[in-house]
Amino acid sequence: MASGTLHIDLSALRANYTALAARSAGRTAAVVKADGYGLGSALVAQTLARAGADTFFVATAEEGAVIRNALGPAPTINVFSGHMDGDTPLIREAALTPMLNSPEQIARHHDTLPDAPYGLQLDTGMSRLGLAPADWPSARSHAEEATLVMSHLACADDPAHPQNAAQLAAFGEMTAGLTAPKSLAATGGTLMGAAYHFDMIRPGIGLYGGFPYADAQPVVRLSLPVIQIREIAAGTSVGYSATYVADTPRKIATVSAGYADGLIRAMSSRATLWDGDTPCPLVGRVSMDLLTIDVTECAAPPETLDILGPHQSVDILAEAAGTIGYEILTALGARYARKVVA
Repeated sequence: MASGTLHIDLSALRANYTALAARSAGRTAAVVKADGYGLGSALVAQTLARAGADTFFVATAEEGAVIRNALGPAPTINVFSGHMDGDTPLIREAALTPMLNSPEQIARHHDTLPDAPYGLQLDTGMSRLGLAPADWPSARSHAEEATLVMSHLACADDPAHPQNAAQLAAFGEMTAGLTAPKSLAATGGTLMGAAYHFDMIRPGIGLYGGFPYADAQPVVRLSLPVIQIREIAAGTSVGYSATYVADTPRKIATVSAGYADGLIRAMSSRATLWDGDTPCPLVGRVSMDLLTIDVTECAAPPETLDILGPHQSVDILAEAAGTIGYEILTALGARYARKVVA
């Protein structure tokens, strides 16, 4: 039996794309990197294409080739990492559009694929990817032929953070007078309003039901099977290192899933699972393949427990584990059976 069942609601995915697209007067791309945020990039891309997406973003050329194979020749597939050494054959064969990040990448692209499309990515203050302001004057001559000039906000999950306005101003200054299409907003920037939208928004985590898109429909539900239930006496320890000791008699369910399935050890004794509307605390250490759950309050012995579902989003679970929803979502393991709800 699989470690659990990951339910993927494609109607919710489409609804989130449509709702975010409605916030902008421009075009709406879709970010499908990291295997579609862990849900299967081909499935996600095909679903979003049916919802109207004709432009997609991936992290690497290898990811782009998967999307091209799933979607055929029509959509634009942009690569955040640009044109890296060794990427030329894939960019050519899969007709990808690299977002060039440095003078070296610009030179590589023009030397190896002089007639192929490209975009430019600018560093407006995140200090991660993109052409630095010092490199921009010499690179600007390539901008008018670019399919897109973009940057990325570092603090868009906090709308009040002053770096948002600073990056907006920097992007506006660097792109002033350009006729090439422009893009600054991912999910957080989309929610901050039209000033950040430019010609294209490119939501990612919001499509999948994650923060900061509070109105998103939940896309995933993760149900885990119970292997056995045992009754323990007060004073009995549970799990590795005996980190949990029962203070009263309890019923403990052992559940098939663990950190090998993306349920990280940091959620040990902090996360909650659900039997319908009944919360069931995770007790003791998360191990590689197993969780131990207190089901004392359940009306009947449960056969499955939900760790993601109506009562617990990826962000709520992430908060319990001291991380972010992105990490939980993208780490969901390959051992889960996947059930797609159209």
